[in-house]
Amino acid sequence: MSGVEVVVKDLSKSFGQANIWSDVTLTLPPGEISVLLGPSGTGKSVFLKCLIGLLKPERGSIVIHDTDLVRTGESKLYELRKLFGVLFQDGALFGSMNLYDNIAFPLREHTRKSEAQIRDIVAEKIDMVGLAGDETKLPGEISGGMRKRAGLARALVLDPEIVLFDEPDSGLDPVRTAYLNQLIVDLNAATDSTFLIVTHDINTAQTLPDNMGIMYHRHLAMFGPREQLLTSQDPVVSQFLNGRRRGPIGMSEEKDADEQAAEGTDDTQVELPELKPQIEPLNGMARKAADRRMERVVGMLPTLPERAQLAIVSSMSEEQRARYGTEDGAGQRVVAGANIAMPGPGARRQAGHALADGDVADVARSRWQPPSSREGR
Repeated sequence: MSGVEVVVKDLSKSFGQANIWSDVTLTLPPGEISVLLGPSGTGKSVFLKCLIGLLKPERGSIVIHDTDLVRTGESKLYELRKLFGVLFQDGALFGSMNLYDNIAFPLREHTRKSEAQIRDIVAEKIDMVGLAGDETKLPGEISGGMRKRAGLARALVLDPEIVLFDEPDSGLDPVRTAYLNQLIVDLNAATDSTFLIVTHDINTAQTLPDNMGIMYHRHLAMFGPREQLLTSQDPVVSQFLNGRRRGPIGMSEEKDADEQAAEGTDDTQVELPELKPQIEPLNGMARKAADRRMERVVGMLPTLPERAQLAIVSSMSEEQRARYGTEDGAGQRVVAGANIAMPGPGARRQAGHALADGDVADVARSRWQPPSSREGR
């Protein structure tokens, strides 16, 4: 099992005269964890259903393995759906089946494996999510967190290349959410599948993903590396990640002019939350996507805002700094192509807040070479 790239371009979806979102363009990098945020009712779950082919968009394309899911025939679409595993909001388990039969269901429906083979696969997935010994229990006999994990085991049972999570933390307390997030990271390290998670949980958004996006007012407001959104001063992104009332997001999704005027203008720069470290796999596991992701993000550095650049560089290990770094004319260590110097102590704090004079050192853009073109790297 390994992840696959998902390329979405100019996607638009409506129900009758009601437009849900338009011109959504993003790429889910293979094997990476991406999170999709946004106010309630902005069509995040609709987007997941379009990705898997349950809903058909009016315009745009969704390309996986060189096939456009929007335009392909039913038989091909049926086969492509087998690339996906889905964890639904409530687990969506069959109440009359025990956990073993719930998890075995896709194998019995979509494969010709023997019961002995199915037993081995189900045992493996149950062990992966920490439910060994609970196979005979019914969904009504276990907690909400256990139902989520059972649903996740079922989502993984066909060894999908892409796993979609629709609000996996919904209804869970903060402690169970933290355990679930760690499980997601560990599973990503074990499978190298491409993960897309819809969530409202800010701590999850700050610590779990490689990439983040936010839906707002019928469009994708932003999508990119986690550092880009977590250091962004875009009003929509900043308001959502800080959980503030003041800003463009209102109870009815976008505030009207009268409501904005009643609030008045506030030119005070809101401090962004301090960047939290990304969750790492346990037990010495390594995510294959981590190195691919760093290679990709370093290639994007010249196109990113300075705060995002600083956050990325400050998150690098010493080995990564040695690999991607170079020295300027003054002997200062820099990242090739970025317009920032290697940060010293306190750089993590600076990455999430206003930068003082002298925190950023200009580096000639002509230095930049894509990582793939560097000899011996």
